[in-house]
Amino acid sequence: MSRRLLLCVTLAATITVAGCTADSPAPPPPVPPTFAASALRLFAFDSCEQLTKDLREATKQAIGPWGLPGDLDMPAARTGGLPEGARDSADLSGAAPNAAKAADAPEFSGTNVHEQGVDEPDMVKTDGKRIVTVSGGILRVVDAASRTETGKVSLDGQAYEGAELLLSGDKALVLLSRGYLGYRTDIRMAPKSGAAPTLLLVDLAGEPRVVSRFEGEGQLVDARQTGNVARVVLRSSPRIPLPDQPNQNDEAKRLAANRKAVDKADADAWLPGWTVTTGSDVERGKVGCGQVSRPPSYSGTSMVSVHTFDLSAPALSNGDPVSVVADGDTVYGTATSLYVASDQRWRVQLRQGRADWPASSETEIYRFAISGADKPVYAAAGRITGWPINQYAMSEWDGHLRVATTNEKTEKSAVRVLEQQGDKLAQVGVVDGLGKGERIYSVRFIGPRGYVVTFKQTDPLYSVDLSNPAKPRVTGELKITGYSSHLQPAGDGRLIGIGQEASTEGRVQGTQVSYFDVSDPASPERLAHKMVSGGKSEAEYDPHALLYWPATKLLVVPITDYGQAADGLASTAKAMRVTDNGIEDLGMVTQPRDTAASKRAYGPGIRRSLVIGNTLWTVSGAGLQASDLSTLDQVGWVPND
Repeated sequence: MSRRLLLCVTLAATITVAGCTADSPAPPPPVPPTFAASALRLFAFDSCEQLTKDLREATKQAIGPWGLPGDLDMPAARTGGLPEGARDSADLSGAAPNAAKAADAPEFSGTNVHEQGVDEPDMVKTDGKRIVTVSGGILRVVDAASRTETGKVSLDGQAYEGAELLLSGDKALVLLSRGYLGYRTDIRMAPKSGAAPTLLLVDLAGEPRVVSRFEGEGQLVDARQTGNVARVVLRSSPRIPLPDQPNQNDEAKRLAANRKAVDKADADAWLPGWTVTTGSDVERGKVGCGQVSRPPSYSGTSMVSVHTFDLSAPALSNGDPVSVVADGDTVYGTATSLYVASDQRWRVQLRQGRADWPASSETEIYRFAISGADKPVYAAAGRITGWPINQYAMSEWDGHLRVATTNEKTEKSAVRVLEQQGDKLAQVGVVDGLGKGERIYSVRFIGPRGYVVTFKQTDPLYSVDLSNPAKPRVTGELKITGYSSHLQPAGDGRLIGIGQEASTEGRVQGTQVSYFDVSDPASPERLAHKMVSGGKSEAEYDPHALLYWPATKLLVVPITDYGQAADGLASTAKAMRVTDNGIEDLGMVTQPRDTAASKRAYGPGIRRSLVIGNTLWTVSGAGLQASDLSTLDQVGWVPND
């Protein structure tokens, strides 16, 4: 859920960008993209006047009679162009146990993330000694040893849906967004509100307290943390007051009036601003014209900025942002690279006035080099056919970027291999034709191999050999009913799939867990299979919800069971042990029902699980429960009072 585009700056002292110098060619007119070439390059605007002129023209071409693309008040607001069931799906490339282990802390599980060593925001974090959660506008700290709450702090009453956090030593960075942060098809569909994306730096040494606050503009796309440095991606739209036309049904006249409003906008309408508050000190600013770059073609309807924050600092800075006029959709990060991809999903249902600007089944990808606490440095860009389902469709390995995409027009999928050649991400290999008539539901790359799940009525799991970047090839295929929307590595030659079982006609039937043997590239095999009839799991679309503990091969999956509860809807966590002998049911973890929940027919919904030492912790909006890791018996309960 979700991916937004990125960055280039022209100041020689900060970022070196190919083509972003005073000698850059004059900006080409902002015309609808043709995607004729595979190479991309970012350019700087010559001046604020040029920026204003070009962005006006681009925005006028993109705007419609009912507003900018993606506006929720447009009659034809869309869902993103992905099939039902895949709409919020995500795949996990690996758990990151002990990602930030504290001294003398017991063994513990970290957040399930794409790349080990690169943390992602989530509603709960732990360092093995304490558990930090954020929900309902409150950050809470629980001591894992005593199983008691040791402190909490109100986040200014901002009970934003999707509040998440990052943890670094005694500091927590809380990310508050308008809508759900993470695995969604299109963040343009996040609800409108007057709330700005907000970051709060919380000091956890002693009683938790908010020490610094950053407010940006637009929406929070995603964030990645390496070491104690967080890079936060924000996406903003131009602030152009459009005329109120409640009684005007002539779309041509509506469009003409909207374009006149765009012609009156100055540069400030597009340049995102920020406010940083630390104690009584308040800093306000905005991205300067010289900090904005552009690809050869762009819509003018969005700008993506990356802010860099050192979480070891005593307070937040303005993040020293770098920005690009582009539509960023998917963020993928490694220890040394930050990739931002932008696809054309938002143009699927364009209305009058933009019919000559069709949606193209292509994706732009930008690579930025990252190091320490420095701001990202633009390195290369490219363009490929098809749309990636999420960040797990991208993987950097041995100097190459592998990307799995589905072409919405041909209904074929492919895995492409890109290589940086100068400032270009050039395609050096491709294997095409996967799942004809189907779409990708999950992807997992492991070293020189890739695994792709497509689905329409049955679920082909493709095994792809990527050891020769110039000649990737499909080596095996397994067809089963249902699909996996999340693939979890489970040791040498093993994968766990989380998704939905389905009939031979493709009708979904309930949450399924599959255990695959992929050790033979030519013959992937399903060793075991479990299904919860009528069940749904958050892990099907958000990999953070899944716990896999390799030490004991423990798998914990949150389940909302619509078909088996005797007293109505049941929301529990299903514990299993996954081995070559099968999938063993260990039991269901159910949290206590509080007074409010007892009036309903179901208890609190478990959303996360984690292991600390010999204790299994489950997290819900009602509180944290500690269970014995061996017996699953409750040994502690910390309610969210």
